[in-house]
Amino acid sequence: MWTDQRGSEILLEPECLRLLAVAAKQGEIGRLAYCPPGGRTPVVQPVNFVYRQRRILVALGAGGLADAVSRGPMSFEVDGFDTDRVQFWSVLARGLAVALGAREAGVSKEFWPNPLVPVPGGRICAIRIDTVSGRRFLVRSTIARLGAGRSQGGLDPVGDVALQPDIGGS
Repeated sequence: MWTDQRGSEILLEPECLRLLAVAAKQGEIGRLAYCPPGGRTPVVQPVNFVYRQRRILVALGAGGLADAVSRGPMSFEVDGFDTDRVQFWSVLARGLAVALGAREAGVSKEFWPNPLVPVPGGRICAIRIDTVSGRRFLVRSTIARLGAGRSQGGLDPVGDVALQPDIGGS
């Protein structure tokens, strides 16, 4: 197991791809980053997604994201919380995106991403994953490290970050 200078576990590619698949199956929201045509500032957009055959599939409507698909590389990030391990994780995938029809995507329309927006798009953006990386963060270690400076109210010294999140539900 590799760890970075902050103690986060660096995930190997197979684990990153597994987490992408799990997050897609659970209906998690990912974030797609791209540069709009003529723009210099990246845009990050929350999206629903499907993971299939080393590709991230996103449903598109008309507009900026659909216009940017054929213009170059994109990044996709999704994160989650593993209740069994009591750890947060994050996966970043990068690759080229193309707009596809249902037949080209290899996914029947019933298995398309299910956007939460009122009028979902009729095209699919497929991001071919060229590189993927990920981290797993140990919650207990983070709480223990921050807990030494904790105020009586259970907040950090700045007073705006809860140190002990409710992970069990009620």
